[in-house]
Amino acid sequence: MSPTPIPFSDLVSEQTRAEIFATVLTAGPLSRTQLAQRLGLVPSSVTRMLPPLLEHDYLRERDAAPHGRGRPQKLLYVNPDKHVVVGIKIGPALVSGVVTDMAANVLARGERPIDECRPETALSAAAALASALLEQAPQAADRVLGIGVGVSGHVDSASGICRYSALLGWTKVDVAGPLSQATGLMVTVNNDVNTLVVAERWFGAGRDVDSFAVVTVGPGIGCGLLLGGNLYAGASGMAGELGHLPLDPAGPMCSCGRRGCLEALAGDRAVLRHIQDGGIADCTTITDAIALARGDHAAARTVARAAFTEAGAALGRGLAGLCNLLNLQKIIIAGEGAVAHDLFGPAMQQALQTYAFSDAARDCEIHIDPVTHDLWARGAACLVIREAVGSAIS
Repeated sequence: MSPTPIPFSDLVSEQTRAEIFATVLTAGPLSRTQLAQRLGLVPSSVTRMLPPLLEHDYLRERDAAPHGRGRPQKLLYVNPDKHVVVGIKIGPALVSGVVTDMAANVLARGERPIDECRPETALSAAAALASALLEQAPQAADRVLGIGVGVSGHVDSASGICRYSALLGWTKVDVAGPLSQATGLMVTVNNDVNTLVVAERWFGAGRDVDSFAVVTVGPGIGCGLLLGGNLYAGASGMAGELGHLPLDPAGPMCSCGRRGCLEALAGDRAVLRHIQDGGIADCTTITDAIALARGDHAAARTVARAAFTEAGAALGRGLAGLCNLLNLQKIIIAGEGAVAHDLFGPAMQQALQTYAFSDAARDCEIHIDPVTHDLWARGAACLVIREAVGSAIS
């Protein structure tokens, strides 16, 4: 049986309430008038949306300090103690996590290395980490709202299933079910780069724009999209697979089994392959590659810098396609590989300028943000907060 469709008016209400909460969280305390101005809404719309948020104690109001004549305004602010939330990031070799309050302040953090990324191993580590973190946060067990999880690849957030992740080697893996059974908590699952989009929107470089992309560089090339102020996941959660944009049909094999994807040309493996083909066989990690490119050995430095230049040029072509399609205001370059921006950035910028149509490149600001594991996990926690505020009180 097909699920009952959510009426459009209810969907808009959920999105608006989530945006109201996020705006108060990131810019508050705010008066109702200030809130309406920031969101581009008429004050009556804000007033209509606020009662459930106030009645359920997600938001509170307090009197502003007296200023001049007239009736003193009340200021809206988030009640951080309403719940706590767990955020988990599952990577190929590491599971990291945080516990936050409802203002997304980190109360506890931790990580667990994993020897292999089989689903049962990773999910067992995630459940154990969530339990350990909740024990560290004061009185967290009585107030926990749920767990947000970020994993790479094609994630069906409605079912909590990772349909396919080339990076993790997963196909049709139920993430939410086993983790919920192990912890007894509600579990929300999304693509890991989408968790970064929410984090950047609430706390980072995406606060000032309504249409931006987060592009992650590292073992894979990921992409998450915020369009018109809303997280965009596509028809089945697969939007943003920039890393598997086919750029060269005769190119190297990608982890997805096809040739010439952007990831195969610009990811960590592409850089290492170029260096090894240049005669430096013992360069086996991206850390090694960065050290060579910044080192004193002239011959090795030349080979390593050429590898990063080639990867940057491919990434720039991919970004040009993104700009041409969506005319974005900003692209945030993030992920583990962003620390090497000085090495791949110039070629990336040049290719972006060369292949972008008309003013697409000029319209789009490039921002570099070498994020920590905390931000990935914090973003996953934000997904739970966002969902709870948007839908649970509708």
